[in-house]
Amino acid sequence: MKLILMSKPENQILIIFGASGDLTKRKLIPALYALEIQNLLPEKFAIIGASRTEMSDEDFRVAMKDGLQKYSNEKDKSKVDDFQKKIFYQGVNADEPETYKKLATKLSDLQKLLGIGGNSIYYLSTPPSLYGVIPKNLAINTLNDQSNGWKRVIVEKPFGYDLQSAIELNSDLVKDWLEDQIYRIDHYLGKETVQNVLVTRFTNGIFEPLWNRNYVDHVEITSAESIGVENRGGYYEGSGALRDMIQNHLLQVVGLIAMEPPSSMQPDAIRNETVKVFQSLRPFKEEEISKSTIRGQYLSATIRGAVVKGYREEVGVDPNSKTETFAALKFFIDNWRWGGVPFYVRSGKHLPTRVSEAVIHFKPTPHYLFSRKAAPEPCNQLVIRIQPDEGILLKFGMKTPGAGFDVQNVNMDFHYSDLSNQRIPEAYERLLLDCMTGDSTLYARNDAVISTWKFLDPVLKAWKNDSVIPVYGYPAGTWGPEQADDLVKEHGTTWRYPCKNLSDDGIYCEL
Repeated sequence: MKLILMSKPENQILIIFGASGDLTKRKLIPALYALEIQNLLPEKFAIIGASRTEMSDEDFRVAMKDGLQKYSNEKDKSKVDDFQKKIFYQGVNADEPETYKKLATKLSDLQKLLGIGGNSIYYLSTPPSLYGVIPKNLAINTLNDQSNGWKRVIVEKPFGYDLQSAIELNSDLVKDWLEDQIYRIDHYLGKETVQNVLVTRFTNGIFEPLWNRNYVDHVEITSAESIGVENRGGYYEGSGALRDMIQNHLLQVVGLIAMEPPSSMQPDAIRNETVKVFQSLRPFKEEEISKSTIRGQYLSATIRGAVVKGYREEVGVDPNSKTETFAALKFFIDNWRWGGVPFYVRSGKHLPTRVSEAVIHFKPTPHYLFSRKAAPEPCNQLVIRIQPDEGILLKFGMKTPGAGFDVQNVNMDFHYSDLSNQRIPEAYERLLLDCMTGDSTLYARNDAVISTWKFLDPVLKAWKNDSVIPVYGYPAGTWGPEQADDLVKEHGTTWRYPCKNLSDDGIYCEL
């Protein structure tokens, strides 16, 4: 799907801190090149890589060209040489304010050389410990001054480690930057299917009248990864599934699914409604946490003939670690639309497949006309597949051919891949372009970040301090601890297990 703008973004310079890291060459530079191919970059545009490593412009260009060759999905490489000419480099020690003067000089020189005004974006592709440091040092060197053009700063997740650290980070940022200058990036919101939740709900008159407690039985959101922590055990020890996936990615999806219709498609109108959802999340009571939350760790297992390590055997992981690689929650949204409807969210590593989806489970019919055992007939489901093979699936009952009235569930689905003449943009393409144009719709606002941390903080504290709450083991390659089923059993249902085989649901899913 081609990104379409009425006009190009204003001339500007993008400065990437942490430019020697993986995110820059794997995601950011390929995304910017994709925008170049689509002719969506500003007429006058430059990229400055900034990190502690000393290197020349040419050395950095060679490294980024290598990244493009390895990680870009663009078949058209005809503009690589022209694109490289827009890339520059400046060594900066993020902790030392004095070294930012070199960056200021580089910026000024490029602005004059290329005829670019003072519009600048600072992208923090760095460890979280620098999120408060870099914006402060930019301000010390007046690199946040908007008198000669706007200045914006993009902050990667995590936005804090817990509620208190999130509050402190925001306090540090707003000392020198206005809220509308701060763009907290969550790449999940850049995915086409996540954005399509809004279109599905508010463009189609058949869905919104049913999108409430009168017709929805429960909502289920899953994010599964088939790999483990790989070589990131040291990082993951300080994170875990709850912080890494649920606090940001999956709760943002909950916000879009559960929000009220916005008054317009303006950024603040949409974000106001998602914040209301987060503020309506029913707080966890201390005595309920052990029943409403499940955490687990993957154990050593044999998958397709290969032995994989358990989490505690991974490099950089404490042999007695209690960090969860699987987390599942049951919670409620206390408002008029969703009162009494349970939301189930789960995320885990080393599960059977890589899949992310949201499922709206509709209530059964009040009278089981076609069931011989007076048991509920299969309920309707709307499945919003976020990845892989992005698409939407509606499950409904149909009569099986032949005598009698035997009913079976059938599928009506749409795959983005069916749009053979359209490309599906990567999340970072959309989000970078949005920041260039000043559109913050798909970026997290501070009050949303604080609300989600406030919701999950009691769970984090209970998991840390209450030794009675167990960490359940689950063999790598399975769907998590068996105890996670207990969350949904009391509601008389089970988790949806996608991709049991390749033909399941008609939507391809890696196995």
